[in-house]
Amino acid sequence: MDLRDLRFGIEIETVKRTREQIARAVHSVVGGTVRHVGYPSCYDPWEVKDLRGRKWKIVNDASLSGVPSHLRAELVSPVLTYDEIPQFQEVVRAVRRAGGRVNTQCGIHIHIDAEPFDGRKLGNLAKMVYKQEPLILHALGISSNRLSQYTRPVCDDLIRSIEQHRPTTKEELNRIWYGYHNSQPQHYDRTRYRGLNLHNVWYRGTVEFRWFESTLHAGKIKAYLQFCLGIAAKALNARSASSRKRDFNIQSAKYDFRVFLLHLGLIGDEFKTARLHLMKNMPGDAAFKRGRPQPTETTTHPTEAGSTSGLSV
Repeated sequence: MDLRDLRFGIEIETVKRTREQIARAVHSVVGGTVRHVGYPSCYDPWEVKDLRGRKWKIVNDASLSGVPSHLRAELVSPVLTYDEIPQFQEVVRAVRRAGGRVNTQCGIHIHIDAEPFDGRKLGNLAKMVYKQEPLILHALGISSNRLSQYTRPVCDDLIRSIEQHRPTTKEELNRIWYGYHNSQPQHYDRTRYRGLNLHNVWYRGTVEFRWFESTLHAGKIKAYLQFCLGIAAKALNARSASSRKRDFNIQSAKYDFRVFLLHLGLIGDEFKTARLHLMKNMPGDAAFKRGRPQPTETTTHPTEAGSTSGLSV
């Protein structure tokens, strides 16, 4: 499975502009029609039906406390494909031009289609994230508040259960994730607030990554999308995965994270800006695991420098 073959969706929380203003900004890029749905009232949704018949939703998000209700707008994309990332970047730029902004409460959630996954591959994904989580969390610069409430790390008990039971089906992993067989997952289940949220596999049919601080920088959003697609594709393609957690070494962190990104397939010019944005926060040197070697000083002796300058050969 190539990362470019995976379908995804994305949610971006914004402030400063009304849901109607954000909807009209989206419409300026994707075309189609704009309408105020208004139901359910708690979300007060606006909807853009684009030229392909897909629905872009702009809804109220009550988690943005301290912001007037009419200025809370969460943009929810339809299902998108890899070659539609450039258009989505134009949507982001249009929202910013319209005056949309983000604050420290705003987040980004990325959803990857869970259909290709079975229990073993979801287990691979959980173990891969668990192993590399110290690097991932540092690279993404997640605030302590978000990390403690909305995007908690992978649970140690989850990994131990996966290692012990080795699930092969989604139903087997369902029992591990919830601690019982949950045949009717609810939206606000307590297990959803993880950086890697597998609750959505059974609630919505997606693997959700909740790590990201919100931004309206189109290049960063593309990097986040490519990163999540790369992790998902790696989990799908791997026969197995190690769960041995990596130590965070301040000297080698940037090098280690660069190697991780390359193993995810983020290689070459296509992913150059993704590597740039994702490694920006990392300490160390991307090219040297133990730090860049210091140049050695050489001493030139008088007898060695120009000692034959007055002699004929």
